[in-house]
Amino acid sequence: MEFKNYSKDQYEKVCEFLIELNSSGERHINWNWARFEWMYEHPEFDKDSVSSIGLWLDGDRVVGAAIYDMYFGEAFCAALPGYEGIYPEILDYAYKELKDENGLGISIRNNSFSEIETAEKAGFSRTDQTETIMRIDLSKAVSGKLPDGFSFYELDPAEEAYAFQWILWRGFDHGEDRQEFERSDVIKPQVRRHFNKYLSLAAVDPDGETAAYCCLWYSDKTDYAYVEPVCTAPSCRGRGIGKALVCEALERAHSLGAERAFVISDQEFYEKLGFEKAYCFDFYWKNDL
Repeated sequence: MEFKNYSKDQYEKVCEFLIELNSSGERHINWNWARFEWMYEHPEFDKDSVSSIGLWLDGDRVVGAAIYDMYFGEAFCAALPGYEGIYPEILDYAYKELKDENGLGISIRNNSFSEIETAEKAGFSRTDQTETIMRIDLSKAVSGKLPDGFSFYELDPAEEAYAFQWILWRGFDHGEDRQEFERSDVIKPQVRRHFNKYLSLAAVDPDGETAAYCCLWYSDKTDYAYVEPVCTAPSCRGRGIGKALVCEALERAHSLGAERAFVISDQEFYEKLGFEKAYCFDFYWKNDL
């Protein structure tokens, strides 16, 4: 067993680790390869600190990891089945190296009793903070229809950074002021290694303005898709546009081989699409400062 700090050439190995971690169960489905990929190129991700990510390797195979979530202060910690013995070491490393001024929080599925016991022995305490994972069987997904005059459009965040960031800006309630948006520091191409334009969909109005956006992530090494992100411009909400968009994306993911899809959410919007609450992850915090 060997410990290494993360370097850029280990990106694929981390993705492979997260795929393998969720291949024999869904105890860590809140942290899958697609969440890592989405986060890694997110404008708010602290890329200057990536070497602080801790990896445990058996040969050239990553078998354990401590990965901070966007910034220090929250982290994902896990070991592959058969390597659970290194979990205390992973927690110890994460707390020493990935905490912030408030300590460190980690999320654990609420019936992962061995991990909970290990975390509590390491000084982590459960809080009221939770994370809900919803799941849908794609063979039972509902369908939706865009309003007249609207159409689907495959949007590439690398080739069309402005359009991509503009719909996210409006869809996540930063306002409708273009000048303010253009003064922001978010209009940058985002290149992700496993991005599939076929699953990156926008809905556009009759004038060609983007009204909503949905992206799904799927690898043929898995049987599931991951939903991230979904948003609709405030002026276009309540018209079924978001529903139609997500349904179209889910159908496309199913056509590629995905049998189910996951989203980190507890919103009624997803329940109406057929998603069901599958797992709850509780946050455990430690602060010895």
